[in-house]
Amino acid sequence: MFNKFGLWKKPANSSTLRDKIEEIKKSPIPEHVAIIMDGNGRWAKKRALPRIAGHHEGMKVVRKTTMLANNLGIKALTLYAFSTENWKRPKNEVEYIMKLPEEFLGTFLPELIENNVQVKMMGYKDQLPSHTLYAIERAVEETKNNTGLVLNFALNYGSRSEILDAVKQIINDSKNGILMETELNEQVFSSYLMSSNFQDPDLLIRTSGEIRLSNFMLWQLAYSEFWFTEVLWPDFNEEYFLEAIEVYQKRQRRFGGI
Repeated sequence: MFNKFGLWKKPANSSTLRDKIEEIKKSPIPEHVAIIMDGNGRWAKKRALPRIAGHHEGMKVVRKTTMLANNLGIKALTLYAFSTENWKRPKNEVEYIMKLPEEFLGTFLPELIENNVQVKMMGYKDQLPSHTLYAIERAVEETKNNTGLVLNFALNYGSRSEILDAVKQIINDSKNGILMETELNEQVFSSYLMSSNFQDPDLLIRTSGEIRLSNFMLWQLAYSEFWFTEVLWPDFNEEYFLEAIEVYQKRQRRFGGI
């Protein structure tokens, strides 16, 4: 059953990375890739390290994955960095995760700018620490004119809350005469979501062997292709990412048709 969904333990390594990238570019590339970056804590536990060590190692993978996605010509990369449910984790772990945007962007922002990457964020900003929000907003401002890959962090994001908020806003706009009931369709509803500036993901990747969405982009992933791997996020390298793209390119996307 797992192979049906694209669950792979090892990527193919029959060619060099450069050759594989060039070969993949000959076929259609997904425009929007979303990733549930899972397994940082388990990666650390396997090595008798604190969980925060896994998050730090995972940050390095974000950089490599972003650069490869940009190289491939992917237009948007959405990374599930922190969910609305993750506040339940131990306080010291949450505090460390909230420092990662500062560390990541403080280190790699010049590289993102040089490579024409635009930083975006979707999620509930009011709960974020001021230092976290400042780092994100600074990166968004300094990359707003870039025209390459959009690196979209889903930070303090929860899809059910997002959908409920959209419904509430639609009801409010309807009451105020801004939106007529007859105008409401899927496209209009999507415009009320946090992802309104993006097309729906073509491909969803989830690491660590878990096979669920975990309250991530429930509306937007309706017709996305899914690819799951047992590899923990800190071990997710360029070969695995390219394998996911190759599997995507072999899929037939019928969107309910024949």
